[in-house]
Amino acid sequence: MILATLVDAASAIQFNDLGLSPVAIDLGFFKIRWYSLAYIVGILLGWWQIAKMVGQSNSPMTKEQVDDFVLFATFGIILGGRLGYVLFYSPKTFLNPVDILKVWEGGMSFHGGVLGVMLAIYLFCRKNGLSWLRVHDYIAVVYPLGHLFGRMANFVNGELWGRQTDVAWGMVFPKGGDVVRHPSQLYQGATEGLLLALILWFLFWKTDARNKPGLLAGVFVGGMGLFRFIGEFYREPDVGVTGLLGLTMGQTLCVPMILAGAYLVVTARAMKPDGAEADGRSK
Repeated sequence: MILATLVDAASAIQFNDLGLSPVAIDLGFFKIRWYSLAYIVGILLGWWQIAKMVGQSNSPMTKEQVDDFVLFATFGIILGGRLGYVLFYSPKTFLNPVDILKVWEGGMSFHGGVLGVMLAIYLFCRKNGLSWLRVHDYIAVVYPLGHLFGRMANFVNGELWGRQTDVAWGMVFPKGGDVVRHPSQLYQGATEGLLLALILWFLFWKTDARNKPGLLAGVFVGGMGLFRFIGEFYREPDVGVTGLLGLTMGQTLCVPMILAGAYLVVTARAMKPDGAEADGRSK
């Protein structure tokens, strides 16, 4: 059995043969990694997207406010993602607090990043007197593409690989042992990133979903939770980290996301022509 596994691994796609490097730009004295670049491009692209979106009628904020929000979102993504990773997957890091700041070494939690952005939206809306739910709708549309870039960076880094498999496109990752594994980073990038981005893009630009507060946010939260839950069946679970009722930690954290998303979709209300919600609440 062991011999057969080694033979299969030898004939499978070798990640090292792809010629990928975690470093995007190397000037000798200065290096930019794909992981860092993914965050930068994701934030800039999201900034550009939402600046176009707020030009539509009944927008919850102005273009000037979008510019101000970018700083809030950046801190929310980075701090939330890092603290979420340490809390959910590596609590021992708290024993050496300095290591929490070493974002460049990797270790970011998607769930933590989402919570960080949600907190950033809350603080921003409270400061500017905006509707946190409607702002959530707009941010939800632009988030998935940034997530796609992050998953692509995970793949380039050869990290967060999948479970053992015998599919033809299975790969042997350098740090994953002599085992053929699912390239689960690509699966997650395609579903949690690209597919969800297309769904939300269609709903925003081709339907009246943006005029139903909570609908887009619900599709995002529920869809991301569902896609991640499914993706966990192919992703190798973190060593020593388990969830509830036999689920992985990722799946456990996705359950409340799916429920919250369903609630937001079901309770979304249409807006009146003047921008107020149908039940009379101000926007």
